[in-house]
Amino acid sequence: MYQIINISATGCSLFFFLTIYHLLHLPTSLSAFLVAVCRCVTFSPFKWLKFPPQRNCEDLPLNTGAADNNSSLVVCFGEMLIDFVPTVGGVSLAEAPGFKKAPGGAPANVAVGISRLGGSSAFIGKVGDDEFGHMLADILEQNNVNNSGMRFDCSARTALAFVTLRADGEREFLFFRNPSADMLFHESELDIKLLEQAKIFHYGSITLIEEPCRSTHLAAMTIAKKAGSILSYDPNLRLKLWPSPEAAWKGIMSVWDKADIIKISEDEITFLTGGDDPYDDNVVLKKLFHPNLKLLLVTEGSEGCRYYTKKFRGRVTGVKVKAVDTTGAGDAFVSGILSNIASDTSLYQDEKRLREALAFANACGALTVRERGAIPALPTREAVLKILQNIPE
Repeated sequence: MYQIINISATGCSLFFFLTIYHLLHLPTSLSAFLVAVCRCVTFSPFKWLKFPPQRNCEDLPLNTGAADNNSSLVVCFGEMLIDFVPTVGGVSLAEAPGFKKAPGGAPANVAVGISRLGGSSAFIGKVGDDEFGHMLADILEQNNVNNSGMRFDCSARTALAFVTLRADGEREFLFFRNPSADMLFHESELDIKLLEQAKIFHYGSITLIEEPCRSTHLAAMTIAKKAGSILSYDPNLRLKLWPSPEAAWKGIMSVWDKADIIKISEDEITFLTGGDDPYDDNVVLKKLFHPNLKLLLVTEGSEGCRYYTKKFRGRVTGVKVKAVDTTGAGDAFVSGILSNIASDTSLYQDEKRLREALAFANACGALTVRERGAIPALPTREAVLKILQNIPE
């Protein structure tokens, strides 16, 4: 495009100077007439050229997913990145012969999971103005997630993470964000109208690590809460991303009492309670259940989950499957329960209906671990209902 324009400019310039040359060699009377015409008309050979304007980052077109102006919209806020997962299981990152590229990031996983289950979801976050960033925006659109709240950063790259499940069952992470675009999300870039539409506003803790994203996170919570949204919190502890364990504990707990729904894992209970028994209900209720909390969920992998409300508590058995990759299992679980609550916000007041919804969420998590990568493995509603039919009551 620019090469063609430059050639055109050169041609116009040559035409102009050749015209002047010939004017100088015309008969005097005709030459005088043409000069008079030129004085009456502002002439520039370059006025015809249309150069495209310099593209600014804020002018980048956004890929908009499905319109989500309904009463069950779940808006997920936070990071979206590229996961690189080993092509074989049971090895360390150093031992992996190769990696498969997959879209990831807990809040984005939840948004896609809800949409794939037939729900309505949106994602708000920031990625780099690079190939990976635009690929992620396209993936959200392809999965019918409203991505109008996404922003692109010209100065930082999309975050990358290498993740593997070692032979000992432990997950190993290696992150590349120094800083990544998600960390540079400014409050002025928030889509306020989208936040105000949320029936549920879901978030994690990674966006609380650094400024300016931390202030943006807090502002988004305030806007959503003021608009009447249910606040859903999955800390998604990643200690390696925090300056120190103390900073992680302080950051995670700084918004703890604002949430209406909290989902945590056994390991996170141990960390947040200073090493207490994660299976002790009294520990959970005394140290983690705050007065404004409507529902506290504890995931236990293939064993299922525990639930705590102000009126009742219990456990729902999990679904046993052969695990290939546990990445995204917790996010799939969150997708399952939030998609149900978004359709029925009184769900956690009825234990029978809550248990049914949690069985559904457990199945979502189980189906996800059977494939590599998070988003590619998230199940459809039909797949979840099919596996639930095969479970004896």
